[in-house]
This record gives sequence, structure tokens and C-alpha cells, in this order.
Amino acid sequence: MNVKPRDLGMTPLDDLFSTDESRAEAQLEKVIKLNPAEISDFPNHPFKVKQDDDMAEMVESIKKYGVLVPALVRPKEDGGYEMVAGHRRKFAASLAGVSEIPCIVRSLTDDEATIVMVDSNLQREKILPSEKAFAYKMKLEAMKRQAGRPSKENSVPVGQNFEGKTSRELLAAKSPDSNTQIQRYIRLTELIPPVLQMVDDGKIAFRPAVELSYLSKEQQESLYSTMECEDCTPSLAQAIKMKEFSKDGKLTDEVILSIMQEEKPNQREQLKIPKERISKYFAPGTPAQKIEDTIIKALELYRKRERQRDMER
Repeated sequence: MNVKPRDLGMTPLDDLFSTDESRAEAQLEKVIKLNPAEISDFPNHPFKVKQDDDMAEMVESIKKYGVLVPALVRPKEDGGYEMVAGHRRKFAASLAGVSEIPCIVRSLTDDEATIVMVDSNLQREKILPSEKAFAYKMKLEAMKRQAGRPSKENSVPVGQNFEGKTSRELLAAKSPDSNTQIQRYIRLTELIPPVLQMVDDGKIAFRPAVELSYLSKEQQESLYSTMECEDCTPSLAQAIKMKEFSKDGKLTDEVILSIMQEEKPNQREQLKIPKERISKYFAPGTPAQKIEDTIIKALELYRKRERQRDMER
């Protein structure tokens, strides 16, 4: 039987002759080169990686100079590595045909990795409401799970109440948004996907969206269908009204339709033309604003010609 020194309570030779300095050096983070294809994405990563103009610029930069800032990964229990910070760099490197990118390997727990992942992305200039919503929710849940656990260097455990502060207040202290605003963002995670997409697209304003998040999933589905049919979105006052009706158990499909058909105080009378009557004049996917501009130009040209005819008579 092959008995190891450690099994007999003895110190292995490597440990015996290694110094504190060498053991500490072994624990230092090092930058290594990894294939982007071999790094798995962070589970439920809330930040979208888009193939937009910014991504195109990053791809060109990587083709010329490579990946200059190392990504942060953590080792997985079953082998391989998981991305913590650097999803856009990884995607851009793949598009650029780069087979290796520099990575810092750091051993992190699930909660530690979540907090680092969120913090590294909240500094971006362009962040969608849905991205902030799910990111704040993930980080807050991680902080709450960490509450009361001892942390390194005798610092205050992340998420533990400190001087009477709640986890969300501690989160706000290190975030670009206030405690109240963070609470509002997290409410958006209660919206059904198509309604949340309208918020990201700027079709529904942020504050009305927060109020709509208190509606049940079925009521949100009904509202979404109404918005599609009526080609309208709720104002803050209408959203609050629907929330109150929902709270009282009186928000039916008919009530939703009635509220959405109310004329808003700043609403101007609009002329609506059925899409099927003008669709043959425009290519599929033509933006509504371009269709409107084209119709206005056509009407101006028509009026100009009519005036010329009147002058010739």
C-alpha cells in the first residue's frame, strides 16, 4: 500500500523545505493565456453582449493590438474556467479570430464572483434598465447571503448591517444609484419579458414601468395585448391607476382597455392610418418615423402641384 507522509501525520518534504515566501507566491494571482472558446459564461449573466458599433470597434482594436486588459476568470470545480469580468472582450476576441486572451485567475465563491461581476459592469456608460435590474437583484441577494460571514482582513462582512444600515443601503453606498432607485430597478424584474423589452426600447418610461411591475403576470399580458392593439403606452398616472385597481382586485381586461383609451392631458389629437392601407408603398421594416416623413413630403409635393395647376388655369 502506498502510504503518503500526510497520511501518517508527517509533513511532506515539499512543505518542509518550502518557505513562507514561496508558499505565499504560489497563492498570488497570475496572468495566463486561455482560449476564449474554453471559458464558460457567468451563469445568468445580466449584461447583454451586443454586436453593435462599439463591439465592431473593439474587434478592430483587438486585431491590431490584441486584448490589452486581462479578463477575470475563476476555476470551476469540474475543471476549466468561468468568466467573471470580460464577456465583451471574450466575444470580441472570438470575432477577431484570436485564439488566446490574457486572464487573471482568481478563486472566488459564487457570491464573491457575483459581486465582482456586477461591480465591473456597472461602470459602463450604456446600461439598459433590464441589465441594471437583474444585476442589482443578483448582487443584493449575494450580499444578503454573505451577511454575518467573517471576511478577510477583519473588514465588515459584505451585506451585514453596519451602523444600522440594510444590505440595500450598503449596496447603494457603492453604486451609482440611490437606495430608492435601486429598489425601483429591482422591481423591473417582475415585468414580463415583452413589457420589459419595451422599457429597454424606450417605449415605456421608467417610472410607469415600476408601477406596472405590481400587476400580476396575467394582467401584464392583458395590458401588453391592449398596448399592441391600441398602439399606445401608459402614462405614469394611468400606470398608478391600474396598480390601484389591481390592488383592489378590480383590474379586468375591460378596465385596462378603458384606462388605456383615456386621453392623456398632454395628448394631441392624432390621425391614424391602418398599416395595411400604406404597407404596399414601403419596404418591410421601414421605421414609423420614416414612413411619416415620407407621407408629409408627398403631401407637400401634392399641394405644390395643385397650386401650379390652379395658376395655369
